[in-house]
Amino acid sequence: MTTMQITDPRPLYDDALAWVAGLVDHTDGFDRPTPCAEYDVRELLGHIVATVDRIRVAAEDGDVNAQPTVVTGVPDDGWPAALATAAARMRAVWSDDALLDRPTTVPWGTLPGRATIWGYLNEALVHGWDLAVATGQDPEADPALAGAALAAVRQFLPAGMRGGEIPFDTVVEPAPDAGPTERLANWSGHRR
Repeated sequence: MTTMQITDPRPLYDDALAWVAGLVDHTDGFDRPTPCAEYDVRELLGHIVATVDRIRVAAEDGDVNAQPTVVTGVPDDGWPAALATAAARMRAVWSDDALLDRPTTVPWGTLPGRATIWGYLNEALVHGWDLAVATGQDPEADPALAGAALAAVRQFLPAGMRGGEIPFDTVVEPAPDAGPTERLANWSGHRR
């Protein structure tokens, strides 16, 4: 059995969101570029909040693809509250244990709920890393958390499975001193 099949990833996702929330609380320089080339800091914050909304919609059997990929209209000092609100709404829906094995439809396919959470856990950590690098904060989450996410993402996103409907770039060779969160970001195609 794979990591995704035997583990309830909700506590790990909560830990990832807590780490990201700490970064968001200390974010400034909203017009700075990020390692995620399509977003500046403000747009990246909007994307992070949108991913939390999208995983909630997936659990509610809604159309994730109809949801925005970037939340807009939030004042720069409103991002901590926007993320906290999205996370609280998401947790309320995902508190149902039955959702872990129920199929959910996300942009990359129809998967058991636990696999969906693993995918969004990867999103949180990788985009948290992007945010931290862009804003000069510590880009490493808890090593055990990032290590678990990297083990899972290697199962559901092999190196050769990139492009087309899979929105990930080619794997980046990690620097020799890269920590686990940076290695996870590199696996997802992100680089400094």
